[in-house]
Amino acid sequence: MDDIKHRIEVLKQRANALANGQMMAHTSEDCPAEVEEQFWERVVAFESAPEVEVEPLQVLLEAGLTVPPPEALADAALTSKLWEVIHGLASIGVYLYFTDHLSDRELYVRLWRDVLRDPMELTNDDGVAWHVDMAGGGTEEDTLVYLKYYADDDARRRWAQEWPDELVPLAENPPFDRDRHLPRAFAGWDSSPGG
Repeated sequence: MDDIKHRIEVLKQRANALANGQMMAHTSEDCPAEVEEQFWERVVAFESAPEVEVEPLQVLLEAGLTVPPPEALADAALTSKLWEVIHGLASIGVYLYFTDHLSDRELYVRLWRDVLRDPMELTNDDGVAWHVDMAGGGTEEDTLVYLKYYADDDARRRWAQEWPDELVPLAENPPFDRDRHLPRAFAGWDSSPGG
């Protein structure tokens, strides 16, 4: 039993070193030593694994999904392909939010041009997800889109207080109704205003 305790201590020290001395952990006294050792082995393996970024497009193509350029698709085919891509992204842990201001073609173009080509650390871990805010690019135009279509009254009021010289557009319903049908990473997640 002393050997396993020694191995656990060595694993904890390695994990702490990988966390730059910032590790905090607690183990229940009821935890069997074999289970604790397995846990720390997994922590060390995870923390020491190389970070590999990959383009979502590459992963989708390798999974057999075809993703033609937007100009190669007629509108009806594009809408069908858009939903294939949305569900394909969700299957690899990438979820879209705030898309109702974009037409199907506009969204597909942005996915094709940006999101699918943005390298991400994709994992098979069910607890890890990438959340892509299609109105959150940080530009002035993105801010206006958010304020116009997605911000609730409190957010709009706070914005007006913080930046009194900036115009806050009138609130409008977005022109499209897609977001409520999008796959969600976690049950109960709501990206609607106030959600």
